[in-house]
Amino acid sequence: MSTDSPDRTGPVSAARRRDVIDALRRGAVPESGLDLLATGLDRFEAALDAELDAVASGASVFKAVRGEYGSGKTFFTRWLGERAKRRNFAVAEIQISETETPLHKLETVYRRLTERLATPGFPPSALRPVADAWFYALEEDALTAGASEEDLADAVEVLMTARLTEVSRHAPSFATALRGYRTALAAGDEATASAVMAWLGGQPHVAAAARRAAGVRGDLDHFGALGFLQGLLTVLRDSGHAGLFVVLDEVETLQRVRSDARDKALNALRQLIDEVHSGRFPGLYLLITGTPAFYDGRQGVQRLAPLAQRLATDFTTDPRFDNPRAVQLRLPGFTLDSLVGLGRTIRDLYASGSPDPERVRKVADDAYVAELAKAVGGALGGKVGVAPRLFLKKLVSDVLDRIDQFEDFDPRQHYALTVHTAELSEVERNAAAEPGNADDVELDLP
Repeated sequence: MSTDSPDRTGPVSAARRRDVIDALRRGAVPESGLDLLATGLDRFEAALDAELDAVASGASVFKAVRGEYGSGKTFFTRWLGERAKRRNFAVAEIQISETETPLHKLETVYRRLTERLATPGFPPSALRPVADAWFYALEEDALTAGASEEDLADAVEVLMTARLTEVSRHAPSFATALRGYRTALAAGDEATASAVMAWLGGQPHVAAAARRAAGVRGDLDHFGALGFLQGLLTVLRDSGHAGLFVVLDEVETLQRVRSDARDKALNALRQLIDEVHSGRFPGLYLLITGTPAFYDGRQGVQRLAPLAQRLATDFTTDPRFDNPRAVQLRLPGFTLDSLVGLGRTIRDLYASGSPDPERVRKVADDAYVAELAKAVGGALGGKVGVAPRLFLKKLVSDVLDRIDQFEDFDPRQHYALTVHTAELSEVERNAAAEPGNADDVELDLP
């Protein structure tokens, strides 16, 4: 993996640097600025950028990412999401879970999508700003076509009907609700407009009066969700966005649900893949993440033969020769060398915002960063692959912050690594608890 410093990206703004450092200090994956940390992802860039460009031209793409816990799947998806945003994509990251977002209930997946929808100009949920931008674009197009102020409303209605024709075949209520939203806005009825927008976002239990005013009824169901996704893609495209990048994260949680729910979820995933490949969703880049056990195990993808066939990818060769154009991408995870390289990158990024950058680099020199990385890996049973989160948290909050604030602080003299169970994730706790070999197990013999 590359160990270049952030200097390769040019000057870094104070805001971007602060967002990244603050997230790492909390032990979280930054929401933005991930290009400053991306090491070893350059081999994917050309293929993934080509796919994003194809989606922006009206194609649709499905991608699966595999990697063990700690291999950087969340980092990878947010890094790719940033690249999509730079191309003016809307982005949504959805955590799949049995209770909050079961994959076999596509109406819930769609609702989470709209709740997490973000654009380059608006944070989640950006659904209403996107809809408002769409109506504004329709008005501009109508005026450009020669409509007068007096007949603008009728001209917009004609344009809206034409652009939602295909969507109306599958989800007529989506177009009806958009009209109801626009009517409520024109009448100054904000309460109804907000309620109708919530219904468009798949929210249940919207007031019956608002639904009646918009001419719709009931709640969004499993089958209507795909039609609503089509409608959202149409609105995004016509409001100036290149496409929609959607992440279904932690799909491996399907392995832990009841067998009937698991089978429904796997079939829903197969259905989504087929719909993407059929061209039903132009402008959609759909990406899922999971562990190797999910893709290869009997309780995951292999449980449904048609799904296993669609996701089949050859990983028998050296990872250096993995095909980034394939339906599955493999993230090899961190080695000690790549972890040290990432630590140096963070150290240099931190130093670039310090009043005394040379001191930060000198006190936390390359040798010390390597020592800390090795120590954190050792505290986690030698499993370096699950160490990045904890290592970066310790590096920033326990070492770099102290160097920056206390002139006489020297981590070699004044700091000893401590790892408490309470600060570990479940995966990190399991790694820390596993003995390296049989001789490491203490037996209480009489």
